[in-house]
Amino acid sequence: MAKRSFKKSSWTPTAVADTTAFTDGGYMGLMGGSTTQRINVGEVYMGGVATSSAPSLMVVSRDSTVQATPTALSTGESDAALDPATAALAAAPVSFTASTTKPQRSATLGLLTLPFNAFGGVVRWVAAPGYELSLLGNTASLGEISLSAYTGGTPGLMGAHVLYEPL
Repeated sequence: MAKRSFKKSSWTPTAVADTTAFTDGGYMGLMGGSTTQRINVGEVYMGGVATSSAPSLMVVSRDSTVQATPTALSTGESDAALDPATAALAAAPVSFTASTTKPQRSATLGLLTLPFNAFGGVVRWVAAPGYELSLLGNTASLGEISLSAYTGGTPGLMGAHVLYEPL
């Protein structure tokens, strides 16, 4: 088992419409490490730390345009194995918050809507057994998902993590 946590400690999502390029640092993305890698996502957590009301229309979705040339995770961002005895994977999944080619959220392949007030609000989505979100490969539209803000709200400062397992 290679269960992992991709986390971002402090960020303010950038609200974008479907099929619009994301803004670096304003989203979290996860992609398979090879053309055949399968990944199951079991939890998405967001905790708001905004200083005033900040209705955040957060979405987990498949991406219709996938990233290219991801930038290394920066301060406050990490992707780590939950078990310290986890062996290195032959094809490591790609977790990212910035890239040369920006991903775009699919207009038709949205998976979760997780709106909350980032002024102290908390959202924790945990998959029921057999209902995990899955990725397959590393191409559009099944090999990459993102956590991002949809237009219409006022996203606020938050921390977030995604727990997942490459198979």
